Amino acid sequence: MLVLVAPGQGAQTPGFLTPWLDLPGAADRIAAWSDAIGLDLAHFGTKADADEIRDTAVAQPLLVAAGLLSAAALDAASPDVVAGHSVGEITAAALAGVIEDEAALRFVRTRGLGMAEAAGVTETGMAALLGGDPAVTIPHLEKLGLTPANVNGAGQIVAAGTAAQLAALEADKPEGVRRVVALKVAGAFHTHHMAPAVEKLRAAVGDLTVSDPTVRYVSNADGHTVATGTEVIARLVGQVANPVRWDLCMETFQSLGVTALVELSPGGTLTGIAKRALPGVRTLALKTPDDLDAARALISEHAGV
Repeated sequence: MLVLVAPGQGAQTPGFLTPWLDLPGAADRIAAWSDAIGLDLAHFGTKADADEIRDTAVAQPLLVAAGLLSAAALDAASPDVVAGHSVGEITAAALAGVIEDEAALRFVRTRGLGMAEAAGVTETGMAALLGGDPAVTIPHLEKLGLTPANVNGAGQIVAAGTAAQLAALEADKPEGVRRVVALKVAGAFHTHHMAPAVEKLRAAVGDLTVSDPTVRYVSNADGHTVATGTEVIARLVGQVANPVRWDLCMETFQSLGVTALVELSPGGTLTGIAKRALPGVRTLALKTPDDLDAARALISEHAGV
């Protein structure tokens, strides 16, 4: 059984889209999506520097575009399960047939702009905690007024909150945490600070044509499988202001009997977590088109098992 997963914000690196645009039809698809959302995806994916693609309003459409482009390039059997981390859930929704590709790009453009605007209200950020026990770490974060915004499994937790709260965390680490590493993101995503973006997305979904998922869709809100398109969209709207529970998604992968995991471009982050949290599950990250043949072989071997 195969799960196809899409990474979230922070996975992008300067120039990562460059080799994908050499694939047949890829440049045309990116150009069409760029016209649809008023953002030059080819420029930002090939020529922009790290600071430019750190911008939430840029990074999010770029990640969804890359995920959809790499999924199309696989040209292989459909996965048994799809899931995404944070903004990657929009990629997963398109792969599951809930919304069309262009609609996914329009939706994520609204999401990115809304979250960037919300992040500008208060100086906020996110930080990864290295080491520690979640049972100890999460209550400690909450005591400091921080949100465990990403509970990723394999011991990975990301805290989010104001600059002052994050400074307090640096000075008062939870027992067992070795380091607190500031992330290169522009706000406290998946917290109450993003509430204004939720309202913008709620207003935007009325224009979407929505279908029920054609494959199992696992939500990162709670790791549950979602069977209706309307529920998928409702969760996509709400998740910008609520924590990502990737740990629960991986528990669901295990319970479903997943035997292989392929991470779409720009792959690496979720594959690294899975290697530690899902022993016995084969993993592969699509970093460049050079990885496509190995991914196709893995999909052929594991899809539909």
